[in-house]
Parts: sequence; structure tokens; C-alpha cells
Amino acid sequence: MGGTVGLVLVSHSAEIASGLAKLARQMAPTVALVPAGGTDDGRIGTSFDLVAAAVAEADSGAGAVVLCDLGSAILTAETVLDFLDDEARARTRIADAPLVEGAVAAAVAAESGDELDAVVRAAESARGEHPTAAGGAPSVAEGAGPEASRYARTVTLVNADGLHARPAAELVKLAARYPQRITVNGADAKSLLGIMSLGLTKGASLEIASDDADAADAVEAIAELARSGFGES
Repeated sequence: MGGTVGLVLVSHSAEIASGLAKLARQMAPTVALVPAGGTDDGRIGTSFDLVAAAVAEADSGAGAVVLCDLGSAILTAETVLDFLDDEARARTRIADAPLVEGAVAAAVAAESGDELDAVVRAAESARGEHPTAAGGAPSVAEGAGPEASRYARTVTLVNADGLHARPAAELVKLAARYPQRITVNGADAKSLLGIMSLGLTKGASLEIASDDADAADAVEAIAELARSGFGES
């Protein structure tokens, strides 16, 4: 097995599939994001041949996750899977997820090096089952250190456009490097949709925290990334 999990983006519209691949590539530049939109002759619809070719292109050995927009697109994808050999079929999943949100979440998970099942879960978190901030986040003073087993930092968001998709993806990718559970204002730091659902704008406070005593390095790394504006100028 090699490379990262690839994504196949199946839409009845070639423009939608291509545009979504372009969007997701902003957050996952090394992941194979293969659009399969429209029919063979460019009409609205789906194509067995286009989807089959996209699955073959997306799977570099780590597997491929297929995301679809409408019911007949799912039927086309299921038919393609039926015609795969056993090994390729075992490495291919159709995610039960909304196309755009699911593709973005899955792309970030794949870029983080997650395996096939984890990428599917990331996509399906877009159905609204992802952890989000629960009520008001606890107040932690700037520079607060360990308190019992909890470790937290509070940072002011400096990004002009707030915590939109690209900086949120950078946060999630960094959090995914650490095994500990980390939260940002109560949301799972490894959930792109959970982070984006916070709707944080410039000047907002980010409380980066963990109840794991071994997570200090992770909290500090994410806090430093936030202070830097997540790489945005």
C-alpha cells in the first residue's frame, strides 16, 4: 500500500465536480482528487466509464473514497464497484455524505495521512454527527498552564477572514499529528467541519485545550500556528 487515499467526486455536472476538486485542492494539495462529472459527451448526468476511470486514477494503493451528489450518481458508483476486481473493491468505499462538505472533510483527512476507513468517517461526519462546541467554552486566561491534567492556551484569532476553510484545514492537519484529543472552543480539533462550524471571526478567542496530560506539546504547537495566522499573510 502506498500514497494517500484518493477521492472521486461524482456529480451530474462536470463543472460542479471540477470546481469541487479545485476547492478541496486548496486544503489537500497532495491528495488525488478526481472529478467525474457529467456524461461522456458533456451532458448533465453520470457516466460509468468516467467514474470507473476516476476510481482507477484515485487509487494509488491506499484506496479511494467516492462521493456522489444525487441518487443516480450513487447507482452509477455502485455499478462501478460491482465491476472492480476483489482487491480494488476492498479498497473502494462510497461515502454516505453530502458532496461538498463531505469531500472537503475527507480531503483534509486524506491529506493528514488517515487510512481508508478514517477518511470515510471524516466524509460522513458532514451529515451533522461531528462533535461541535457544546455550550459556552470554559474561560481560561491567556498563558494558562496545566491545571490538574488539563492544559490550555487562549489565542486571539488574527486572520482577516476568520477561521475559514483553509486555516481550519491547517489546524486540523496539525492536530491530526498528535494522538491526544484536543479541542478548540470545545470542538474536536481533528474535525474540519466541527472547527468550521464554530464560525470564528477575526478577534475571536480560540481556547486550545486537552485533558490529556501528555498533550502540552500539541496544544502549544496549535497555539503557535494560530498566533502565526495559520500561514496566511
